[in-house]
Amino acid sequence: MKLYYSTTSPFVRKVQVAAAELGLRSQLEIVPLRPSPTAPSAELSAHNPLSKIPALVLDDGECFYDSRVICEYLETQRPADAAALVPASGLERFRVLRLQALADGMLDAGILIFYERAQRPKELHWEDWLAGQSTKVSQGLDALEAQCAHFPAAVDLGQIAAGVAVGWLAFRAPVGDPFAGRPRLAAWFAAFDARPSMIETRPR
Repeated sequence: MKLYYSTTSPFVRKVQVAAAELGLRSQLEIVPLRPSPTAPSAELSAHNPLSKIPALVLDDGECFYDSRVICEYLETQRPADAAALVPASGLERFRVLRLQALADGMLDAGILIFYERAQRPKELHWEDWLAGQSTKVSQGLDALEAQCAHFPAAVDLGQIAAGVAVGWLAFRAPVGDPFAGRPRLAAWFAAFDARPSMIETRPR
């Protein structure tokens, strides 16, 4: 399986962490790319018409995207002795999926802030829009501060998504320090970030 990849993409990192936790990371062939909203990759576009990473290309040429779909596919390929990252049914399944949605939404807003500031001329910045995106990120972080003490002991896809999102927000700092005023989140992240799957995939 080929995974189109960038060292700083949080959505790629989520796939890599999930693959590692499922015992599948060695089966991924990493294909480095650095597409951006203003510079799409022709190679990537041939597999994913949205020209976005991550994209997972199977040995038969089938391609899956985005990170949620790829993680769900990897779940179906896990070894028999690997624990599932998403419960098969019941309320716990939807709690995990909700946490993933929260984390992915925070990343979407944070990435929009990052690109607005990094690529759009400063005189064209829309400050009200930036403030609105920042509010989404801050509210998401506050929700994680309230919830993280109640995360289950077993790692799941929601926790992976949350850990990757918080790690990227700390790395790029689009809204400043994500841990300021959030001691429970800081403690949870410090422990989660020490997992081998997180250490091996840190952005650089």
